[in-house]
Amino acid sequence: MRLALFLSLSVCAADWPQWRGPQRTGISRETGLLTQWPKEGPKLLWQVNDLGEGYATPIVAGDRLFLIANRGLDNEYLQAISVKDGKTLWTVKLGRVGNPDQQPPYPMSRSTPVLDQNRLYAMGSDGDLVSLDPATGKEHWRRAVRAEFNGVPGKWAYAESPLIDGQKLVVSPGGKDATLVALNKMTGATIWKSQVPGGDVAAYASAIVIQAAGRKQYVQFLDKGIVGVDANTGQYLWRYDKTATGPANIASPIGSGNFVYSTNARRFGGALVQLHPSADGVRAEEVYFERDLPNTLGGQVLLDGVIYGTNPKGLAAAEFMTGKLKWQSEADGPGSVLFADGHLYVHSESGEMTLVEASPAAYNEKGRFTPPNPPKHTRNREMAWAYPVVANGRLYIRDLGVLWCYDVKGR
Repeated sequence: MRLALFLSLSVCAADWPQWRGPQRTGISRETGLLTQWPKEGPKLLWQVNDLGEGYATPIVAGDRLFLIANRGLDNEYLQAISVKDGKTLWTVKLGRVGNPDQQPPYPMSRSTPVLDQNRLYAMGSDGDLVSLDPATGKEHWRRAVRAEFNGVPGKWAYAESPLIDGQKLVVSPGGKDATLVALNKMTGATIWKSQVPGGDVAAYASAIVIQAAGRKQYVQFLDKGIVGVDANTGQYLWRYDKTATGPANIASPIGSGNFVYSTNARRFGGALVQLHPSADGVRAEEVYFERDLPNTLGGQVLLDGVIYGTNPKGLAAAEFMTGKLKWQSEADGPGSVLFADGHLYVHSESGEMTLVEASPAAYNEKGRFTPPNPPKHTRNREMAWAYPVVANGRLYIRDLGVLWCYDVKGR
């Protein structure tokens, strides 16, 4: 039985094992999916209405889905759910909800767990970082990131999804003592602490790995800007602050070669910087900063030199290297986006799902629907913020305490 569980949880190409998919790019490797949705939308397989609160995105591996949620402010937890029917298999408490007196008041769970080599890692909104057995929920180790590293999260608490790179697990406590840290993923022991000049407060993005300017780097969007640190030592290398002009630095940066794209929330633009080797580390040179590019907190996807994502009007496409806008839709407004099998899946902040052909030529919609019986958003300006997931022929949509599972496999 134990062997069967191990095999079912091993990551395969069609799984979604971490934040924004297999490579943290918002891109699924899956093929054979529906190319047109019926008028009423794909087939709904199941719906869970008492999931627990939160804005966190699930991950999927084999026959299980893993998701962070909370009930009240004293119980934030990680849960395993059967992809067959949506039933809960186990739950493990992470801690309490961080910064419960935040303003505007959105005190809920936020981050996405990560599955790596049959170990599950998750960080709660108050900085409770754990390593678990995905089959049983048994705890391997635990670190209190906020307390142990004098961490300083943003006003909406921690929303970061841990990054696994080789033997290292990387998170961002924030503050002057350990702005970023690398831990041994097997033991939780500290490998290095990175002290970014100025001691940036942690924001709400999740770090990526790049190879640029002759250095392997971890790139993270902090409260005051984008920073890069050396992956081996944590040495601070460079920063770019122009896109850190609003309160919600949420979208993960996008790296391609020596270039990094970043964007702030809906009021502002997107920017591209080129990284060059320098005597004291790495120098970031701005290539462009444009206002109407894909720039909302729902993230962006880079495909064949074109970047797709939403801005305040709706879905847009732009040339990655020049910032030139290719096309603009005004159908949905801001939302979260992923790519799978030639199409963009867009979960708008209104809760609607749209399927759009991923083409630089024009906006070509292939279907839209609204999931049934959505939750009510009672907080000021609260929206449907959770990112969608496509894994093993299924589309998963979360909004607060509700989780929907749809069959999007082609026939």
